[in-house]
Amino acid sequence: MRVILLLCLLFFPLTVQAEYLGNLSANEFDANSTANSYGAGNPFAPNSITNEFGRYGNPYSNQSATNPYATEAPRLYDQQGNYRGELSSNPYDPDSTSNSYGLYGNPYSPDSLNNQFGAGNPYRSDSPTNPYGSGWRIEGQ
Repeated sequence: MRVILLLCLLFFPLTVQAEYLGNLSANEFDANSTANSYGAGNPFAPNSITNEFGRYGNPYSNQSATNPYATEAPRLYDQQGNYRGELSSNPYDPDSTSNSYGLYGNPYSPDSLNNQFGAGNPYRSDSPTNPYGSGWRIEGQ
């Protein structure tokens, strides 16, 4: 029986798929935006990053965007599928958007949403700070 199970896992590996949590966007009218309190930013939705009792918004959850010690925070991807760091309040995580010395949190890095002249430019259509744009995709782990 164990041999059959091992062979099945060898030929049919289990894959884990990331969970879509919405878009990090300042657009209040987009249903997928975390700025829309009736859409992806609903504080009562179980998988919303704004739900303080949910897995991705709870300040004590290891998968939360608001836990300063989280190691499995939600990941950000732009509209082309490029990785843009972790949506995390952890200032020590090298991939965190809150690490002011890291690639994705430094206000002088062109890949940072905190750079108003780079990826965080409010006039770029794919920028999370554009109030009419689509923002970046948030994926839970």
